Amino acid sequence: MSYVLIHGAGFGANCWDELLPHLNAEAVAVDLPGRGRRSDVELGTVTLSDCANAVREDVEAKDLQDVVLVGHSFAGVTVPRVLDLIPQRIRQVVLVSAVVPPDGTRVLDQIDPGVRELVEQSIAGGVYHQTREGAAALLCNDMDDPTATSTLDRLTDDAAALLSETVNLNGYRRDIPRTYVHLTQDQCYVEELQQRSIAQLRPDVVDLDTGHMAMISAPGRLAAILNAVHG
Repeated sequence: MSYVLIHGAGFGANCWDELLPHLNAEAVAVDLPGRGRRSDVELGTVTLSDCANAVREDVEAKDLQDVVLVGHSFAGVTVPRVLDLIPQRIRQVVLVSAVVPPDGTRVLDQIDPGVRELVEQSIAGGVYHQTREGAAALLCNDMDDPTATSTLDRLTDDAAALLSETVNLNGYRRDIPRTYVHLTQDQCYVEELQQRSIAQLRPDVVDLDTGHMAMISAPGRLAAILNAVHG
């Protein structure tokens, strides 16, 4: 049994660094195309299918079985594509404040209007760029200064496809158990939107009193939830 961790927009696999030592099984943190180990891929060309295939490649490279698939934030639109590619390898899905818009819509159509305007202004040439100041307000509200600095130092540009491509949620129709970790202090994917995602999925729900980057601000507490799911 193992964990496979999928980061959200604006980060790579290293956003999970604080969490990994707390997990009770092997864990693979995936770099989606355009960052980290896959930084040779041009971000402006990346699609949601490319993201799902990157996860599949990492799972198959290690021949992982009985996987607890963990998706954070915008990984909520990559996860169902992974479920369609390798359903036989996935035992459980955990979504951490994950974006799950209605099937056939775009992530941009569903996020908070105030946040959406900032995001749209941050897209050019197929690339999504977050400013350090904007990310600090949305992502670091529950962090002390050193932790916030460490988080912001890991920011990276991202593929606009995560936000602007029409989503395909067919994989969520598969009979694979799922848990949603509801982050009660989240200023990025706010309460109303988390509740919309929960209503779409009808998962088990676990509350965690943190901001959006719980794997950095409260790695031990998030790991305890994942370890309980893993069993």
